[in-house]
Amino acid sequence: MKRSAIAITILAAPLLLGGCDQVQSKLGIEDQAAKAAKLEAEGKAVGGACRQSGRAIEDCYSVYYWLPKDAVYGGWREMDVYMRENQIQTIAPTLPPAPPPEDPKKKKTKKKADAEAAPAEGGEGSKDGGKEGAKEAAKEEAPAKH
Repeated sequence: MKRSAIAITILAAPLLLGGCDQVQSKLGIEDQAAKAAKLEAEGKAVGGACRQSGRAIEDCYSVYYWLPKDAVYGGWREMDVYMRENQIQTIAPTLPPAPPPEDPKKKKTKKKADAEAAPAEGGEGSKDGGKEGAKEAAKEEAPAKH
């Protein structure tokens, strides 16, 4: 009896959670068509924002390299037509562009490299407890006797 309830729960959970877009994206089982549509819409929005801020299309391509170029260009072109028709001036951006998202695979290797480099640097966590660095700092601060 107990095993059948657990089995039913295990089998029903993916079916119940399968419709949740957020759960699917977290698990990495996002529908390819939905992902492509999302990137297309994001590319158009970025292209339009680049045009409105006066950024060249080539700059948009290089900054937002993970977005499809055709979508970025489409958004840029649409905003260009809209701005010309309505005589809208460009708006200078006040913030730098957002950094690109990191690849999860690169995060793991970066964390490993950081963990391996930390003990080698010899800061406060080194064997001597940072005494050498304190001694050198004290020597530099002490006045020279002549």
